[in-house]
Amino acid sequence: MIIIVKDKATEKQVNELMEWLSGFNVRTNLVTGVHSRIIGLIGDTTSIDVDSVKAREAVEAVKRVQEPYKNANRRFHPDDTVIEVGGKRIGGGSLAVIAGPCSVETEDRLMQTAIAVKEAGADFLRGGAFKPRTSPYAFQGLGREGIELLIQARKETGLPIVTEIMDLSDLDLFADVDIVQVGARNMQNFTLLKALGRCDKPVLLKRGLSATLQELLMSAEYIMSEGNSKVILCERGIRTYEPETRNTLDISAVPLLRQKTHLPIVIDPSHATGLSSLVEPMSLAAVTAGADALEIEVHIDPKSAWSDGAQSLTPEQFRASMKKIRALESFVRNEL
Repeated sequence: MIIIVKDKATEKQVNELMEWLSGFNVRTNLVTGVHSRIIGLIGDTTSIDVDSVKAREAVEAVKRVQEPYKNANRRFHPDDTVIEVGGKRIGGGSLAVIAGPCSVETEDRLMQTAIAVKEAGADFLRGGAFKPRTSPYAFQGLGREGIELLIQARKETGLPIVTEIMDLSDLDLFADVDIVQVGARNMQNFTLLKALGRCDKPVLLKRGLSATLQELLMSAEYIMSEGNSKVILCERGIRTYEPETRNTLDISAVPLLRQKTHLPIVIDPSHATGLSSLVEPMSLAAVTAGADALEIEVHIDPKSAWSDGAQSLTPEQFRASMKKIRALESFVRNEL
């Protein structure tokens, strides 16, 4: 249930309303937007009589919400959420770019790539310390050492770091990571999501290979229901019948999610396509669709990469793509 507060309602009237509502064993969430104030009710609202709510002095209107996700719902939070990390922003009208290697391999390779993406205009450095791979024989990541190398790269470049957690038992290792990424295979690892919900740290949540948008939002709800509102959604391609690409990028997810949620939306064109030649055009499509950020894989030498070299851009390719991305971003923002 959503309650729209009258513009002229006093703070005392609003507090009395929220106290009265709390008596129905629901959680109240007051959101103050640019033009309005909204009280969202989370819990079982079936016992609350709408007419009784409307009769309260501070109430302008009442709406029942059918969607099962409440915290992530735009109706509860009409203004876009902006995530600020290390002086960088995701959401709020500007385009953030997260770039770096699929996996952290060696100190030299990571540093070279980190410096290159910083010089090209990236805002965040990504790199996998833990790698979920289809084959148990493939490179699984450096683990703790990989995180330590990312922290070194942050000191060198100033770029906030983004890396993926695979197991709840590794959570302590992520204490100094700026954004914790939850991969597609863990999107419905609810124990992990709830634990991340108890952390005061941004979470980049990737859509599962066969997940619907509502399932993605419900996974975000698991995190937010535990108190962490710093959730970033990521469309990274879904599994379809098409064999030409690694996955199929659902670009329509951006405007659809924009209607449903206030959370920032990221597009990962690298995992979505699996082909470096498609990363730039899909990035440009994402900018046009209104994405808040891009996550792009860049490697100093993709041909010798230990994982996902085929979808990684060289620093030169990334630099050229960034010029087009920033130019299109400027055009789109000005037109809007």
